[in-house]
Amino acid sequence: MVEPILEIKDLNISFFTRAGEIPAVMDFSCTVMPGETMGLVGESGCGKSTVSLGIMGDLGKNGRIMSGSIKFKGKDLTQISDEEYRHLRGNEIAMIYQEPMASLNPAMKIGRQLMEVPMLHEGKSQSEAAEMVIEILGAVKLPDPQRVFNAYPHQLSGGQQQRVVIAMGLLSKPSLLLLDEPTTALDVTVEAGIVELVKELAENYGTSMIFVSHNLGLILDTCDRITVMYSGEAVETGSIKGVFDEMRHPYTKGLLNSIPLPGADKNQRPLVPIRGQLPLPHQRPRGCNFGPRCDHFKADICDIGDVHMSVVSEDDRHFSRCERIKEIDWEAPPVEHVISEPVKSGDVVLDVRKLKKWYEVGGGSIFGGNRNLTVKANEDISLDAREAETVAIVGESGCGKSTLAKILLGLETSTAGDALLSGQEIGRVAVNQRTSRTVASIQMIFQNPFDTLNPSQSVGGQIVRTLEKFNIGENTAARQERMLELLDLVKLPREFATRMPRQLSGGQKQRIGIARAFAGEPEVVVADEPVSALDVSVQAAVTELLMDIQRQSRTTMLFISHDMSVVRYLADRVVVMYLGHIVESGSTEQVFSPPYHPYTEALLSAVPIADTSVEKRRIVLEGDIPSALNPPKGCPFVTRCQRRDSVPNDRCNTEVPKQVKLGDGHYVKCHLAQEIFDKMEPVIVVNSKRTDKAKPSSQPSA
Repeated sequence: MVEPILEIKDLNISFFTRAGEIPAVMDFSCTVMPGETMGLVGESGCGKSTVSLGIMGDLGKNGRIMSGSIKFKGKDLTQISDEEYRHLRGNEIAMIYQEPMASLNPAMKIGRQLMEVPMLHEGKSQSEAAEMVIEILGAVKLPDPQRVFNAYPHQLSGGQQQRVVIAMGLLSKPSLLLLDEPTTALDVTVEAGIVELVKELAENYGTSMIFVSHNLGLILDTCDRITVMYSGEAVETGSIKGVFDEMRHPYTKGLLNSIPLPGADKNQRPLVPIRGQLPLPHQRPRGCNFGPRCDHFKADICDIGDVHMSVVSEDDRHFSRCERIKEIDWEAPPVEHVISEPVKSGDVVLDVRKLKKWYEVGGGSIFGGNRNLTVKANEDISLDAREAETVAIVGESGCGKSTLAKILLGLETSTAGDALLSGQEIGRVAVNQRTSRTVASIQMIFQNPFDTLNPSQSVGGQIVRTLEKFNIGENTAARQERMLELLDLVKLPREFATRMPRQLSGGQKQRIGIARAFAGEPEVVVADEPVSALDVSVQAAVTELLMDIQRQSRTTMLFISHDMSVVRYLADRVVVMYLGHIVESGSTEQVFSPPYHPYTEALLSAVPIADTSVEKRRIVLEGDIPSALNPPKGCPFVTRCQRRDSVPNDRCNTEVPKQVKLGDGHYVKCHLAQEIFDKMEPVIVVNSKRTDKAKPSSQPSA
């Protein structure tokens, strides 16, 4: 009989503070077999990372394993000495963290940092270690391993840095690799490459893995088994297929209902957020921890005492921590939300015409040269947005999305072209030269709610200050009343007016950011990745809130994102950007259905979808987005295009393509012939094997 690589039983971990003991992980059990990848999912604060740190024996001074066992290859790690642990870490068990630069020394070359691993753990000589490092850099598919070996971390892209960290973890060929949100900070195309790499390495090296993530689609793509955690407990565990096809815990179901799967529709099938919030450790309820947020909660059943794991399927090792497994109708659709009529868009509010933004970089003073270099951040950008319409702008980091947003907000001014807001030119007018009414008319919701609030001022005071800046309200009393109305608008209790930012959760902080953005009754709101920093259940609530406010106020929204699933759910039209160019634009249905621009085709392929009934064509882009200092002479996408060989006469390398019309309002910037577009197959196909009411077989494919 094959022994598990890792077997955790009844694990309890607590942290000790001045306020006393805080239980972080309770009654946690899981088993990882040789070569198996286990996914740990759940909201922030549920204990995923604490489990990983417990395995590594790295709980800090305040953390302590109170009871239970962590057996690695049959040896209980809770009983070994510090010296034995030091031998295991990096040698037998390795960990890869969310932020690669936290693991890399910015002052040391990559090769020197990686060489330390075999030299310290295996006693290799410098030449032997260097040879091993070059080999592993090639194994993680880094281009030109010798160049990477001699590079400093800042000279690599985020995806390359993460591959280096993975290489570092694999150098000693560990039996167990822990990956803690390793792709969260990466673009979706880079994420797809890392996922393919992780799967390939698991096969080639036979390494067992624990993959920590809040992304169910990523877990489905990567893992063999899944454990769902909530408030320090494992609430459901089993094989990927077993759990995704037969979810048997309300929290797992709630997570799935919070994400925009194919078939979701913002008007007819809106997302269903999980109500309430994750309880603080000292405020956990009696009985089921999920009880206060559960639609299936029954008093005197779910709140009597501790809830233990129950068998769902013995063959599949599928277990659930729910008292009502046999009573709940698991195939029933989620509680119906209000079905909304589609909002009819009005006149054009924002009109951008042939906009350019170039930066001159002086070579003489910085690089010792005598020529100026030009960064073409935006090149010939044309788009419009109508009243009450949501236009999504998508693309990887460095494509020019944020530069365009800065120009619209007046933080930058355009080099050429026009940007008209209700007929008034704003592209060449800096924010300090705009009237308060113009500033109020175009507002922004930022990606990170934590950095946009003053920590020393109450949230109500910060909203009132915004109203004062925009000259809204005749006096203090009127502004106070308007501030309370804005709290109502973003569905926060009025008592929150006196709270400080530190007293709010991430989702609540983002709601305050939304309240401030809508305080001046804007015509246009630029939402820059407004939900990417939030848990999936909070993402759903904030997304629905934005849609509700837009319906009421008929505000135009520019939604900047790299998450194609969210874009498909809420956008009316989509603009795809690459290296400063708009390479495709059209209605959401047009952009998500063939024919596609090759870059859009790759973006769709990279989207992780948490549904076993979905089949995708895999298109993993090679390389990174080129530098805007030295873009390709021809098509901006030519260096990574999977279809460039279909264009004759090397036109892709020598000639910038013109915009081609594929349908009414649907345009691409591409050299491909019409017959190739006509033969394109869907990237995403939804099969009809599921009976889930949210996924009819007639759902159009992407």
